[in-house]
Amino acid sequence: MNRSLSLAFALAVLLAAGPVVAPAYAQISAQIIIGTPPPAPVVVAPPPPRPGYVWAPGYWGWEHGRHVWHDGRWLRERPGAVYVPAQWVAVRGGWRFVPGHWERGGPPRPPGGCPPGLARQGRC
Repeated sequence: MNRSLSLAFALAVLLAAGPVVAPAYAQISAQIIIGTPPPAPVVVAPPPPRPGYVWAPGYWGWEHGRHVWHDGRWLRERPGAVYVPAQWVAVRGGWRFVPGHWERGGPPRPPGGCPPGLARQGRC
């Protein structure tokens, strides 16, 4: 009987305390450096601009030892941030892939997002 009472008390204490959840933070950073330059971008006409969205142009990724084209897409705008498209950067010994990402601030974008022509020119 004592054991049952102790178990019931322990269970009541755990239930009263509620779940304890500690936030987990992790960041993984990996760089891809290859010796093969990426092919020329594929020119694709994007769908019409969408209010509240920014155009992320397509890019060549590196998967399973070869370049693979990823189509462009519309991303929901982030207030106070500008989208930087994915790109390959020439480095000593090859090419390094920099994924598309958001940065704070930046020049104002045209209404409705950034069309591919302006994105390629680095104007949005």
